[in-house]
Amino acid sequence: MENRKGVVLQAHIDMVPQKNEDTGHDFSVDPIRPYIDGEWVTAEGTTLGADNGMGMAACLAVLASKDIEHGPLEVLLTIDEEAGMTGAFGLKEGWLEGEILLNTDSEQEGEIYMGCAGGVDASLTFNLDRQELGGGYVGKTLQIKGLKGGHSGCDIHTGRANANKLLGRFLAGHANELGLRLLSVRGGTLRNAIPREAAADIAVPASNVEKLTSLFNYFESLLTEELGAVETSIALSVLDHDISEQPLTPAVQSRIIAAINACPNGVVRMSDDIAGVVETSLNLGVITTESDKLTLLCLIRSLADSGRSYVESMLKSMGELAGAKVAFSGAYPAGSQIRTQRSCMCSERPMKRSMAACRISW
Repeated sequence: MENRKGVVLQAHIDMVPQKNEDTGHDFSVDPIRPYIDGEWVTAEGTTLGADNGMGMAACLAVLASKDIEHGPLEVLLTIDEEAGMTGAFGLKEGWLEGEILLNTDSEQEGEIYMGCAGGVDASLTFNLDRQELGGGYVGKTLQIKGLKGGHSGCDIHTGRANANKLLGRFLAGHANELGLRLLSVRGGTLRNAIPREAAADIAVPASNVEKLTSLFNYFESLLTEELGAVETSIALSVLDHDISEQPLTPAVQSRIIAAINACPNGVVRMSDDIAGVVETSLNLGVITTESDKLTLLCLIRSLADSGRSYVESMLKSMGELAGAKVAFSGAYPAGSQIRTQRSCMCSERPMKRSMAACRISW
């Protein structure tokens, strides 16, 4: 089979290193602790790393095999797929001889993906002004935990809740009513993972502590009623917090809460060409607070570069209205922009725009 077309098997070697806040794990040195849960292999308090470890293992298994018939074969393993695609961008013309590339980073057994969405990272950064806190305040931490999380590409359409957005929703609805003062907000660990946890450190008048607890408990019951079919382990807590930092000024606090609450998140548009396929989406993946700034990190994805640009403009407009510095980085185009009028096997409609996410099943 030496005269057959060469095939390149490709995988990436990094993973999404996400852990629960109460899990003591250092991904740079600690091994993943896997266990079997029914028919699934999962990990204790962290992501497993099967993406794209299984694909890489499959590539190496083909190389090691003595009984698989094949023509010329190459294996390409790239770095940094999860955080910037620098490995793929570093590939030079002429390095590979194969004419057919099979990427192993799929989610479903028995399906071939004819391309992938493009994307870009977005950051909204707020400069923080703080002021002295008067007397009569008590420190508390509002904590949201127990959400399923997931991959912001594969799971964005599944109805899984975003902890950052839920926290923003509560603060937008009750911060003024409770007279609470915001100290810091944190949530999520990666911009391409749907955040499972979020927390806000606050100062609240001692006279409103009981009301705060009651409202947060009611919010938990409300979310359980709204999201319980998908999110089966929602857990909200009001914890004690030692006030060691000054609160944000009311004006800055108001702008930040409004931005988190208003920030687009989830599916923006479904594909008109392929039933059930998301065309454009974004994920409010990470919120971090430092002494002088607070940052929201989002990942935008789209099968159409114009869709990605539209969401960029939405975030830019929203951020500017809220007084944030908005920046975009690491843009990569949608894959396989093949314009064709041929019908796709997985849709009765012609592929008018692209086959960027066409799935062929057998």
